[in-house]
Amino acid sequence: MEYTNSQAREAIAEHIHSARDRMILEKRLIDGLTYERIAEDMDMSVRQIKNIIYKNEDILFQKLH
Repeated sequence: MEYTNSQAREAIAEHIHSARDRMILEKRLIDGLTYERIAEDMDMSVRQIKNIIYKNEDILFQKLH
């Protein structure tokens, strides 16, 4: 199923409780930034960013399906 950016933002806001994780997930899923770019922006490692995204995508996708 395709979601608009506003629907995706709403779902992220509703189901992801950490402000940091919401920001990271939005940068990846809505803004389309690479893991490397997000890691640079957040001053974190690429591995940390991937772990945060994978964990929160699982949460989000379980709630949406």
